[in-house]
Amino acid sequence: MTLPPFHLAFPVHDLEAARGFYGGLLGCPEGRSAAEWIDFDFFGHQIVAHHAEGMEPKHSNPVDGHDVPVPHFGAVLPMEEWRALAERLREAGTAFVIEPTVRFEGQPGEQATMFFLDPSGNALELKAMRDPGKLFAK
Repeated sequence: MTLPPFHLAFPVHDLEAARGFYGGLLGCPEGRSAAEWIDFDFFGHQIVAHHAEGMEPKHSNPVDGHDVPVPHFGAVLPMEEWRALAERLREAGTAFVIEPTVRFEGQPGEQATMFFLDPSGNALELKAMRDPGKLFAK
């Protein structure tokens, strides 16, 4: 199943830090930009970092024994790409909110997942499904 790309705009406190994080560490190609925003190709999806002062407080919800940060955004990657990115993030000294792990083991929604923050404190989740066809399975 191929899903259409999404578009997401989100606040950051420092565009150059966002450029280094998304473009450098995550390897997301940069698209259009202006003095107050930058487009990135986030694993085939368009995200836009907008300069904004003052970030909203973060919350969390319990999911499978972890405190999942809310709000968050992310992408579903092929398993090998997820593993390579997890290793690159570990090597870069990324402080994970939730370390790379497998959750819902043995269930239809079994997935590898990791949560971390960008330099502005935006929470990201990157995951890979054991069976990609079961992304929305109950």
